[in-house]
Order: sequence, then structure tokens, then C-alpha cells
Amino acid sequence: MVDSGVYTKEDIEENKLIAALSYFGLLVLIPLLAKKESPYCQFHAKQGLVLLIAWVLLGVISVIPVLGWIVGVLGSLFLLVLFILGLVNSLGGQAKQLPLIGQFGDKFNL
Repeated sequence: MVDSGVYTKEDIEENKLIAALSYFGLLVLIPLLAKKESPYCQFHAKQGLVLLIAWVLLGVISVIPVLGWIVGVLGSLFLLVLFILGLVNSLGGQAKQLPLIGQFGDKFNL
């Protein structure tokens, strides 16, 4: 849910598209660096950064024969769902954490 005390309607409407870039891999750097003054963009940039780190870790695990391949396929499907959720949330004006991994975004102090 959008916390009206943190995210203003103007901030959300103005930055929806930039916030959506947060979920497209390295494009997370655009909202992370270009929109430092926007709490809404920064929230989604941190969520996108956590998702990018998860993709990288999954890529490393996927190299392991058999078990890694199975984890890689299942993990990819899960991360794809998280990507879609994050994209829908950012374009919909909502600041919801991604399930299971979203809380790690709060740890970043950027």
C-alpha cells in the first residue's frame, strides 16, 4: 500500500515510468542515481536491486549440475513472478514489498 505520509501523489504520478525501470536488470541504476529526491523511485529501485542480486545468485547456483539446474528453473519462474509483481506495483502507484525478498531492500542505505 502507498503510505501517504511518505509518497505524495505528485511523486508517484511523475515517477511511475522511471520507477518501473527498476525491475529491468541494470536499468535499476537509472532511478537509483537519477531520482534520488523521489522516495517512490528509491523504494522501487531498492526492490529492483534486490531482485537483480537474486537473479545473479540464481545464475551462480544454476551452474551446479542437476540440483543447481532444478533450482535454477524453479527459481527463474519465481523471480519472473516477482519481476511482474514489481512492475505492476510500480506502474500502479503502489509501494509494496516483493514477497520473500523485498524486506532486504530496506537494508540498503543509498
